[in-house]
Amino acid sequence: MSTNLTGRVALVTGAARGMGAAHARRLAAAGATVAVNDVRDGPELTALAEEIGGLTAAGDVSDPAACRRIADDVARAAGRLDVLVANHAYMTMATLAEHDDADWWKVVDTNLGGTFFLVQAVLPHMRAVGAGRIVVISSEWGVTGWPGATAYTASKAGLISLVKTLGRELAHEHVIVNAVAPGVTDTPQLQVDADAAGVDLADMHRSYASSIPLGRIGIADEVSAAVELLADFEMEAVVGQVISCNGGSTRTRA
Repeated sequence: MSTNLTGRVALVTGAARGMGAAHARRLAAAGATVAVNDVRDGPELTALAEEIGGLTAAGDVSDPAACRRIADDVARAAGRLDVLVANHAYMTMATLAEHDDADWWKVVDTNLGGTFFLVQAVLPHMRAVGAGRIVVISSEWGVTGWPGATAYTASKAGLISLVKTLGRELAHEHVIVNAVAPGVTDTPQLQVDADAAGVDLADMHRSYASSIPLGRIGIADEVSAAVELLADFEMEAVVGQVISCNGGSTRTRA
């Protein structure tokens, strides 16, 4: 790839570890100044910011006031804000009948609501520079559903609809909105699945891989390559789309 994000400023949420950290590293390698977000400051977030020459922007994205503060602080510190990668996620596993009401809404409020609040918060800064790129991380499960994950799948399906609508609303302002829907990817989140299934992590990996045409689960850097592509300011015609990074398990169904 020859993406050049020199002079651009990106905000990556949920970036302390896993997929978010990979996205932050990828955008920084392409030349962007990257602000990394997680619910709170901590050694992992600080170390990542230092590694990539970026800055930290901690806060709970399910809080609209926190989202406004995060966006404003990043724009103030870095001089602008061009790219949002909405990677944050909260997930618990439970059947619909057994899922605690408050926890169900925490999943939806964090994943779907948090992205809604973030887009509202970053949009004035993108409008100020006349363009922007918003990349939303959905999920293959938002396309297919998954037993025992109703809150998570509902939130991720909602993100796909949000992206398609925002693509239509904002393209004329050169604020380009797209999504990536990863399939099963090797991140710490898989431990949640393993714990829910009562198996060890290696068995969980093998179980998922058995149903993927490629024969293996994904890696975070593969998803980050798609994020980098959608953050490219030289590519404007891809609008409101969902890139499925899943080894062929759903093909073009998103």
